[in-house]
Amino acid sequence: MGRPRWLNAEEKRAWNAFLGTYELLNRRLDQQLKQDSGISHLQYVILARLSGAPDRELRMAELACAVSNSKSGLTYQISQLERAGLVRRRACESDPRAVYAVLTDEGTALLEQAAPGHVALVRELLIDVLTPDQLHALADGLGEANRRMLATGDTTDGCS
Repeated sequence: MGRPRWLNAEEKRAWNAFLGTYELLNRRLDQQLKQDSGISHLQYVILARLSGAPDRELRMAELACAVSNSKSGLTYQISQLERAGLVRRRACESDPRAVYAVLTDEGTALLEQAAPGHVALVRELLIDVLTPDQLHALADGLGEANRRMLATGDTTDGCS
C-alpha cells in the first residue's frame, strides 16, 4: 500500500470543517424534527425519498441504498414508521423475496407538515450562510465526491 499521503494543513482544515458541520447539522435537524414532528432526521429522509418516488414506493433494498443505511437499519426504521401509520409494506408480485415500502396518506401529510420547518433550518444553518460562489463550490465538490464513490461500484451492501 505504500506510505500514507497525510493531509496537509488546508486539507485537514477542510476535512475537519466538513465533519464538524455534518455532525452539528445532522444533530440540529434531528432535534428540530423530533420536537416539531416526532420523527428523526433519518425518518424524514426516508419519507422524503418515498414521496419523490413513482407511486410513493421503493423496494426496501433500493431505499436502503438511497438513504445510505443498512438493510437491517432500514427495516428497523420502516417498522417504526409503519407503527406510526406513516408507511406500509407491500410484497412484490413478481419477486416474493422483494418488499416495497409505501408512503401512506398520513405519511405524506406529516411530511408536508414537517417540510417548512426543516427547510427553514437547513437555510438558516447552511444555505444562507454561504455566498453563491461558496454554495456552488460546495455542490460541485461534494457532488463529484459522491459521483466517484458511486461509480466505483465496490460497495459491500449491494448499492452502486
